[in-house]
Amino acid sequence: MSPVTAGVLQLLALIAALALAHRPLGDYMARVYSSEKHYRPEKWIYKAIGANPTAEMRWPGYLRGVLAFSAVSVLFLYALQRAQGILPGSLGFSAIDPDQAFNTAASFVANTNWQSYAGEQAMGHVVQTGGLAVQNFVSAAVGMAVAVALVRGFARSRTGELGNFWADLVRGVFRILLPISVIGALILVACGAIQNFSGIHEVGQFMGGSQQWNGGAVASQEVIKELGTNGGGYFNANSAHPFENPTPFSNLFEIFLILVIPSALTRTFGRMVGSIRQGYAILATMATIWVVFVGLMMWTEFAGNGPALEAAGGAMEGKETRFGIGASAIFSVSTTLTSTGAVNSFHSSFTGLGGGIQLLGMQLGEIAPGGVGSGLYGMLIMAIIAVFIAGLMVGRTPEYLGKKIGTREIKFAACYILITPALVLCFTAAAMALPTPGNSMANSGAHGFSEILYAYTSGANNNGSAFAGLNADTQWFNSTIGIAMLLGRFLPMAFVLALAGSLAEQKPVPETAGTLRTDKPLYTGLLVGTILIITGLTYFPALALGPLAEGLAS
Repeated sequence: MSPVTAGVLQLLALIAALALAHRPLGDYMARVYSSEKHYRPEKWIYKAIGANPTAEMRWPGYLRGVLAFSAVSVLFLYALQRAQGILPGSLGFSAIDPDQAFNTAASFVANTNWQSYAGEQAMGHVVQTGGLAVQNFVSAAVGMAVAVALVRGFARSRTGELGNFWADLVRGVFRILLPISVIGALILVACGAIQNFSGIHEVGQFMGGSQQWNGGAVASQEVIKELGTNGGGYFNANSAHPFENPTPFSNLFEIFLILVIPSALTRTFGRMVGSIRQGYAILATMATIWVVFVGLMMWTEFAGNGPALEAAGGAMEGKETRFGIGASAIFSVSTTLTSTGAVNSFHSSFTGLGGGIQLLGMQLGEIAPGGVGSGLYGMLIMAIIAVFIAGLMVGRTPEYLGKKIGTREIKFAACYILITPALVLCFTAAAMALPTPGNSMANSGAHGFSEILYAYTSGANNNGSAFAGLNADTQWFNSTIGIAMLLGRFLPMAFVLALAGSLAEQKPVPETAGTLRTDKPLYTGLLVGTILIITGLTYFPALALGPLAEGLAS
């Protein structure tokens, strides 16, 4: 079987698995977030934190809950890292430096999981499991809660109430993420991923010195890192490490975990707003972008020029031989079109155009299908923009799901789509203009610029992957990327919740013959075009200086 055929077959198998899970998981999540029942363990948690799960919140209260919980999480994770040297199970590792501890705390709380350290050389068992793994659960649940609040904004009318953040957070963890993670961890252990609390072992001589490996609760952290679109690896090699991702089957299973909740949330959206067809329209938009990006990535990585690439069957540099080009391309696109950031290959070693596809996937807003929760609300923001553009073309007040998109709503949507590009481009410009940050680049020219652009694109979009040639463990990058991650996560959430509150206060607008049908293929095409045009106009000059220049020169 040729490598191309193998890659296509894996792609088809993945699509089939996602299709089978779409309806049951989407319907289940709709029931979870619509239920009025509270289980006993959940009540214990509400009592412990002093929350009333039945009290409805307007958008300012919901946002205060998101920000307060996230602020406490940053402080807790920062303190845990700074105290690592005196904690049990630290494996002899010392406390994390202040700037790196801030960067890591911001990263995991913001669902970014950017890592400027090598996990097996810096983090002990307590920080890995009690700090990082816990944040993998709750940061994903926060994103899902905000997405559900926006969906309620569309579904409700004449009220500003969006539900209860604490109830949505707890249900997301205990009813959705935790059960799937238990099953997924058992599957990864069966595939060969490790799950223990062993210490550091010497496994032999390597280049004149001893080679050491430490164990850890890897399978349980691996499954939630993918399922929650987090991305932080237990080991520096991330999902290319055989302890995290041992076999081609585990690799395909991990891609499935990355995509399953974001894609199924479109069904949840359709169920909660009372129109399954609207959910399918959003899913079709996501699927179209994802399939096109996978196809382009396979083409650019398989169609290598030169005798070395032709002999290897494509651009094999930086890719695991046990996965090959096809599986690496699918993983790369899936992780950059979501907010996952996990890698099973070296992104910096992809072809110039392949690196551009990775960058563009993040710059779209990671909405195809996007992060857990963030992908859905990001796509719904784009859907509102598309409806507004259509309304301008026909001279009619735009409407979406029975709600008028007026001046207030379009301002919130516009602010949402402007925040991340402003962070990416301003921080990239500052890093290139100042003398010190440029010393961290492993390459000069277009590829070196791509390293910087990729770092801030990844941080501000809450992705976490990297062009790993960049030495990001400096005070400048730890601080500025940390700021970009926090602002890129929580400022957009503020505008999403404000938009949700505005929509929930409206009364429904009856559908007429002139209403734009947003559940038809025509609208799906308009939405895809809107996404590509907005992203292209925003980022094309930067992409032209980096990956496009490199790709055309090769």
